[in-house]
Parts: sequence; structure tokens; C-alpha cells
Amino acid sequence: MADEIKKLKFKLNVDLQVEVVSLQTLTAVSKEHLVTPHRTNFYHVFLFENCHLTHYVDFNAIKIEPYTLLFIDKDRVHHFDQLLNYEGYVLIFTQDFFCTTDSDTKFLRSSILFNDLTDKLTIKLDRIVFEKFSKICDNITDELRLPIDNSTPVLLKNLLHNFLLLAERQKRKHGFTELKKGAELDYTLMFRDLLESNYTKLKSVNDYSKIICISEKRLGLATGKVLGKTPKEIISDRVLLEAKRLLVHTNLTIKEIGLKLGFGDPAYFVRYFKKNTETTPLEFRGNYLNK
Repeated sequence: MADEIKKLKFKLNVDLQVEVVSLQTLTAVSKEHLVTPHRTNFYHVFLFENCHLTHYVDFNAIKIEPYTLLFIDKDRVHHFDQLLNYEGYVLIFTQDFFCTTDSDTKFLRSSILFNDLTDKLTIKLDRIVFEKFSKICDNITDELRLPIDNSTPVLLKNLLHNFLLLAERQKRKHGFTELKKGAELDYTLMFRDLLESNYTKLKSVNDYSKIICISEKRLGLATGKVLGKTPKEIISDRVLLEAKRLLVHTNLTIKEIGLKLGFGDPAYFVRYFKKNTETTPLEFRGNYLNK
């Protein structure tokens, strides 16, 4: 293991940061990267065809059946099944490509597809519906093969947007509802964005409520309504998730992990971890690696 979790980036110097890749091709040329836990700076939509496998997203083993879509947010830690018996495609794109307006940004941040405000990352489809999504991927690939002109980015973005809207429709049919629009959702998303950038430095609710310019009580009402959790619980969840990632996927010492997460006192980090997980960092690492 290394001292940090590997982060893969979209191809450098590519103007159109969207692509559809065959899973058979991808697993043939990038096996070492794929079976190792890693992050990316882009979004994934996997279109799994006739395959039964397990895909690992953070500490969740996700069982995949034929004709399933799997959505993975950027910066999530995930890795492929060691057997790599993958059939289908993966649609990848960056936030910079899709989010050309504030409306795009809000859509992506609050979507029931990628957003970890919802627990289930997959949609199981029948073959006919699955082929509709495959067709859009074919259209994206065909457009990317043409000479680039002023219409190319707009056409590609529209195809991608259509794909995501159709996916949301399918997810609603499986009983998932959109997060209700309004001040509560806006404050919660703002809080989570700030937390993602600052969880190693800012760990009190007051720090975040000041930046958002609302009271701690108002922030708590918002996150409680949207997530069913207090801001303090959400901060703790984010810090602990990163601690677990570093414990399992790196060879950093407990002290080094504590410092990386903003705990100047290693003993306090150990107490914080044990209080919230009922196990010490060392015990968690040992238990996970010995599975």
C-alpha cells in the first residue's frame, strides 16, 4: 500500500471531458489500477450487461446483476471485482464539462443518481429499457468521432443530460423521490460542499453556520429535514469515513492519519474514533484487513 489513495484524473488536454468506454477494453488495459481502491475527478455511470459481479464503493460490496446501472460520484473510493468479468460500458464525464450554468451545477449536486444523500447507487432495468441507455451512449460515441465544431459540446451535453433525466425517471419508478427543493435542501447542500472542502480544518457546527450566515439551529433544522441527521453527526460521518479509508487503503501510521485529518493530538484522534465507532483505529484496521 502507498501513503495516499490513488486519484485518477480525466485525460489531460482533452476539451470534451466526456467519454464512453467498453468495460472489456478497460479491464484488459487497466487491470492493476481498477482492482486497487482509487478515486477519480470525474463521474461514472456503469452500464452492466450480462454479468454477475461485485463492485466495491467505499465499504459497501454492491452486488451487480445483468442490465444494471451503477452511479458513482467523483472522489468516491471504489474498485473493481478481482475477477474482472465485466460486460458493458462506462460513461464518464467531469463536472467542468456538464456544469456550464448554475442550473447544471444545482441539478448535479441534488440529483438522486450520484448524490450520497440517497443510499442506493444502482438501478435494475429490463433489457429493452437498458438498450435505450446503450443507444444514447452509442450516440455520444458517434458524436465524439466527428470533427469538433461549435455544436459539438452542446450536442454532447444534451445527450448526457437526456441520459441522466431518463435515469432519474427510472429511479423514481423504483420508489425513489427527488429531494424536495427549497431552503432546507439549499442549506444542506451548501453545508455539505463546505464540509467536503474543510472537514480536516473545521469540525464545529458553528464554523459552518457562520460561513453560511445562518444560526446553528437553522442549519440543524435543514439537515434534520433533508437527511435526518444533525450537522454534528454529518461532520463526524465525513471525518470517520476518511479515517477508515486511510486506515484500510494506506500504510500511514495512526499518528499520521490523525494529523492528516486535523487532529494535532494523536491520542484525541484515537478517542474520537473509538467514541464514534466503538473500536480503536488500530483494531479497525486489523479487523478489516484480516477479513
